[in-house]
Amino acid sequence: MSSALKERGAGVLLHPTSLPGIGWQGCLGDDAHRFIDFLAQCRFKYWQMLPLNPVGGDLSPYHSYSAFAGSALLICLERLKHLGIDLGDCRLITSAEKHKTALRRAYILFHQQGDSSLQSELRQFIDAHRYWLHGYALFCALKAHFNQAPWYEWPAAYRQREADALNQIRQQLVEEIGFYYFEQWIFYRQWADVRNHAHACNIQLIGDLPIFVAHDSADVWEHQALFKIDSSGHASVVTGVPPDYFSENGQRWGNPHYRWDVMAADDYNWWKQRVGRMLELFDLTRIDHFLGFSSSWEIPAHEMTAIHGYWVNGPGDAFFESLQKSFSPLPLIAEDLGIVTDDVVRLRERFELPGMKILQFAFDSDSSNPYLPHNHQPNGVIYTGTHDNNTTMGWYNNLPDRVRQRVHTYFGESLEPMPWLLIRGAFSSVCHLAVVPMQDLLSLGAEHRMNRPGTTEGNWSWRFKWENIDPGVAEKVAAMLTLYGRA
Repeated sequence: MSSALKERGAGVLLHPTSLPGIGWQGCLGDDAHRFIDFLAQCRFKYWQMLPLNPVGGDLSPYHSYSAFAGSALLICLERLKHLGIDLGDCRLITSAEKHKTALRRAYILFHQQGDSSLQSELRQFIDAHRYWLHGYALFCALKAHFNQAPWYEWPAAYRQREADALNQIRQQLVEEIGFYYFEQWIFYRQWADVRNHAHACNIQLIGDLPIFVAHDSADVWEHQALFKIDSSGHASVVTGVPPDYFSENGQRWGNPHYRWDVMAADDYNWWKQRVGRMLELFDLTRIDHFLGFSSSWEIPAHEMTAIHGYWVNGPGDAFFESLQKSFSPLPLIAEDLGIVTDDVVRLRERFELPGMKILQFAFDSDSSNPYLPHNHQPNGVIYTGTHDNNTTMGWYNNLPDRVRQRVHTYFGESLEPMPWLLIRGAFSSVCHLAVVPMQDLLSLGAEHRMNRPGTTEGNWSWRFKWENIDPGVAEKVAAMLTLYGRA
């Protein structure tokens, strides 16, 4: 058993939706390939991103209706020309709804075109991914059929997955199901192009796997026995975190909790499929809320806050022992932020999983603060900040004077300006991997942050522009990465 991180390296945190381009959001098109070229020019080794799964109206990649599918909104419509599908001027596609409409038109044009080799490739894709794709496509088709109602409000025959009813409706919705097959095939094709280009540039891709899944998802509908839901499909308990210094009511996430005992009975097969799917797409995976594998805060579903929740044990060692039978070394980075108990530390260390350190958390206490560089361990990942934090410039500008002075004192009264002082602190850490959000490389302020936890509007939509990149940045970063043995 050994860590997935074998040597020193560095990467950039940027979700593909934040890429530039002519569309209403970033996608898997030419700008994704150009970004990889930029990373290579800087001598980075990694590109880390947020979950790529389908998103709802709030665009949060952490609230998806599939743990296996890719977001069709990431499909580059321009690149469909490579398949002989011309949708015209894609600058006119300015919203998620218009994007979805354009993809339906592409589906029709694809079938009218009748390219037998591409049709054969599509059939092979469907067959290779049937373990998740059949259920996902039927789920999406039924959602459309029932006016987007959540599955637990569908008629009982479909909610309870009665075989005769599903077989009959499958015939009725065959065209709609076919569209979702097509959509996922296009996503997978374009992602494969991105991944191949990254590997050609010696850059590895790091994905993100949320520990829990949405209640209204293909996963819960198709595998109801694996979740703590009642016979009508409603959750009996939901997940969250307890009240703390930051929130007097805690956080009620609303995801149904797993029946870990049922999952253990088939050796965690659904989880093995999920991790295997991530390895199809990525080289490494950050697993969100690692603490939940030790214990979770469970809240009765009728409670509107997290106050009256309680701790329940997670699957612990047995879960990771099972994963190790299929994946070794475990291709995981443990997001171990929050209330880290001795059990969490022991679990992470036993399976040699790299943990996370955040430099923005390092300066508000004394020399024992675990986020300070002198307390780091080699088997870890150091970030200046993550998608949930302010940009480093925004963070620094909001610091009390005494904390700001502590930052400068710690780094030897250096006159190097922010955010480069913190970036250098990350690169010089003993952690094997250092990751910097793209906003920090561009020295951007608080108005450019990706997410503000606890808020529901204005998140997940930040994008950069190529002209934001200072001409000297690549050379500067390459020199720093060389100096600290990360290039």
